[in-house]
Amino acid sequence: MPPNRYLCYNVPMNNILISGASRGIGREIALSAISSGRYNRIILSCHHERDRLEELVQDMPDDTTTECFVTSGDLGDISYVQSILQDYGNVDIIINNAAISTVGLLIDLTPDEWSRIISTNLTSIYNVCHTFLPGMISSRKGHIINISSVWGEVGASCEVAYSATKGAINSFTRALAKEVAPSGIQVNAIAPGIVDTEMNSHLSEEELEDICQSIPIGRMASPGEVADAVMRLIDMPAYVTGEIIRMDGGWI
Repeated sequence: MPPNRYLCYNVPMNNILISGASRGIGREIALSAISSGRYNRIILSCHHERDRLEELVQDMPDDTTTECFVTSGDLGDISYVQSILQDYGNVDIIINNAAISTVGLLIDLTPDEWSRIISTNLTSIYNVCHTFLPGMISSRKGHIINISSVWGEVGASCEVAYSATKGAINSFTRALAKEVAPSGIQVNAIAPGIVDTEMNSHLSEEELEDICQSIPIGRMASPGEVADAVMRLIDMPAYVTGEIIRMDGGWI
C-alpha cells in the first residue's frame, strides 16, 4: 500500500520525523512543525491511532509543496522503523516522543508489561537513531531531541518502569551527543514535569490540585509549551548538545 501523503505549509528547510504524534505532546509538536512552514517533509508516526494523525493534517492547504506523511506501526520493531527510511528517506531532525506509562507497584508489574514499556519508551529510540543516524552522519548535520521526564532524574513511586526508561533516555542522550558531535549532530532531551495530557488522566481532580499546589508556578505545563521548547531547541547554537533540559515550573 502506498504511503498516505498530505500537503502542508511551504517554506522548505529540513525533513523532520516526529514519533508519538497522535496525541499529547507529540500532537502539539506536529502542529508546531506544520504551522511553522519550515519543513519540506514532515513524517508523523504513531502506533495505534493513525486516524488522529490523518485528521491532524487533512485540513492543511492543498496549494503548497511541503509534504506531510502519516505512518503507523510499532517503533519497538526495527523492521518497521527501517520501512520508514525506505518509504520516506533520510531526515535531518528526529523528535523521539513515543512513550507509554504504567502506574502501580513494581511487585504487581508483569514481565510482559515491563518488556512493553521498555520497548515503547527506550528500544524505539535506539531503533530510530540506529536507522537514521547513518544519513545524518553522511550529511554531517542533524538534530535529535528526546522527550524525557523529571522522573528520569529523581524517580517516581509507583512508576518504577517509566522512571527507569526516562533515566536511560537521559544517559542515552548524553552519551550519543558525545559520539556524534564530531559529525555535526546535536542530541538533547527535554524533561517535562507534569503535563496536561491524557497520560495523566488516571489522576483525580483532587490529586491534580494537590500536585499543582506543590509546583511553584502553580499549574501543569501545557503540551503546547513543551512543543514550543522543542521548536526553540532545534534553533539553539551547535554548541548546545548533550543537555537534559528540565521543564517543570520549579517543581523538582
